[in-house]
This record gives sequence, C-alpha cells and structure tokens, in this order.
Amino acid sequence: MKKVFTAAALIFAVACSDSNGGSSGTSGTPADGAGTVAFTVYGEDYIEKEIPAEDVEDGYTIKFTRFLIAVHEVSVAEEGREPAAKMSESKIFDMHKPGDRPVITFKDLPGKPYTHVSFRIGPPTAASVPSEGATEADKALMTAEGFSVYAEGTVSKDAATKSFKWGFKTNTLYDRCEGEIAGKKTEGVVVTNGGTDTVQITIHGDHLFYDDLQSPDAKVRVGNVFAADANGDGEITLDELAAVKLTAIPTGQGTYGTGSAAGINDLRAFHEALTRTIGHFRGEGECFASAK
Repeated sequence: MKKVFTAAALIFAVACSDSNGGSSGTSGTPADGAGTVAFTVYGEDYIEKEIPAEDVEDGYTIKFTRFLIAVHEVSVAEEGREPAAKMSESKIFDMHKPGDRPVITFKDLPGKPYTHVSFRIGPPTAASVPSEGATEADKALMTAEGFSVYAEGTVSKDAATKSFKWGFKTNTLYDRCEGEIAGKKTEGVVVTNGGTDTVQITIHGDHLFYDDLQSPDAKVRVGNVFAADANGDGEITLDELAAVKLTAIPTGQGTYGTGSAAGINDLRAFHEALTRTIGHFRGEGECFASAK
C-alpha cells in the first residue's frame, strides 16, 4: 500500500469462459497439462474502511464512500506472442464494497509461464457490465461522464471534515505486470497442470493522495487538498484543486514532484496523474503504466 510506481512510462510522455457467468474471453486449446488463471480485484482496507491519521503525513483521516473503476482487456501472453487469453468485456467495480471480487477466469490454458500480463483502467462503454458491488447507477455515472476512476469521500482532522467527489477520465494500460509468488518475484502468471493461479489486481487508494508522482519516498498528504476549498462550503472540487498551483505550495508541505511529466502545474492535474498509479499486481507488485 505504501509503494509508488517508479516506471518512467508512468508519466504521460509519459503504462475461454468466465467462471462467474459474465465475461467471455479467448483461450488456448484445452490440452494435457492445462490449467487455469483466475483474476480478481481488491481495494484493500484503505478503500474499504479508511486511511487512518497515523498513515497520513499531516494527520488527516481519509474515508472513501465510493471508489469506482472500469477494468478492461485483462490479457496473458507468452513473450513476443499474441495473447493466449484476453477479456473481451469491460467491468465496473466499486472498490469500497468489501472483498476480493472476480474479474475473469481463463480455463484450459496450456501449462507454462505467461510472462506478459496486462490490464487497462479506462472509461467504460455502453456495453460495460456493473460487476459485483457496482450498480446500474454507477455505470450510468461512469459512462455519461467518461470517467475511468471516480472517488468520493471525506477528509477530516480534529473536528473539521470536508468532502470530495472527483471523476477522472484517464486511460491507463498496466503492462508487463510482476509480483511475488511464494516470496519470489515473478513476471506474469504461471499455469500448472490442473492448477489455478489466482491473481489479484490490487487497487491502492492511498496513491490518490501521494505528494510525488514517482518518488519511492512519496507521502500520503491531505493538508493542501483540504485548504483548496476556496469558497468554504465544505466540498473540495476539482476546479478548486486546479486553482492551486504547485509552485505556490509552501516548502515543507510536500514535494509535489512530477518527474519527467509535462503540463502538470496544479493540484487537479497532479491528482489526475496519480490515478495512473493506483493499479498494482498481486498486492504490492507493479506494472509499467502508460497513457492510452
């Protein structure tokens, strides 16, 4: 939960059948030595419950009440080859709802390593399916506005609380994912004879409040967001974030480093760029993230 993507591709120059009765995909021909890959998605306690004050650099508590994403094109392939399996539908999830949710299951894949795994978080289409925990109203919001990520909730400290409702239209490919299997860093997935490799796409909600786009020392920080409520109505809007220039943030209140990214000059653009860092693989594992 505390790692940040460091791949240069992060910045935008900067990134079969379904056992759950919904998504379809393509897969390899069933054969001796075949197995299964099952993808799930999970938002961790930080999204499901809260980001407690002790985990936030300036002592605020962050609580999400809704955290919608649209997942597309989950894919597994051998290096240099076309995908052996690829999800043909897209699904909308509310990561605030508890539990690890199924995304897609690919069956009867020939047993071998598939080192090239990718998925995309991007705006949904009219054909996108609200998955377990999401509603038709969630789909209507995401499709009407073209949001790939939508987060709402509150930030609070002492007796003061403010709300936010932020929708972002970023389209991000998470490519060449790797994570740990039994303590060993592993590229992609491993299919074994008769076995199932269960792979979690992990969504890191704390990244939406990081104070640096690339540094491994980025901190979760809220104070500058909280102070952006210029009209004092208790809601922090994206327009209010856009009015806060990064160069105006006082020394000691976060680095707000943008690395090699161009055109990120205010808090709105900064937090929009942070949406490209929320997707992880098998918990703390990482992918190369790039704009699509």
